[in-house]
Amino acid sequence: MSEIKTLTKVNSSMLYAVGYDPKAKILEVVFSKGKIWRYYDVPQSVYEGLLTTRSVGSYMNSHVIDCYDDEPC
Repeated sequence: MSEIKTLTKVNSSMLYAVGYDPKAKILEVVFSKGKIWRYYDVPQSVYEGLLTTRSVGSYMNSHVIDCYDDEPC
């Protein structure tokens, strides 16, 4: 299984940090309350969008949650 080695802290009340494995297309998300989720087959553009959007929580809700297969870590 792929391991995300680097997480990037984001400015969000919903998320604490995000990481991405471009080869496996896995997005790993650490929520502010401590839960960690992985999202599969996520394009790199979606990860980059999370890093550059003005509202991380809104972007997460509209572009990631319920858009990709996921599982808690």
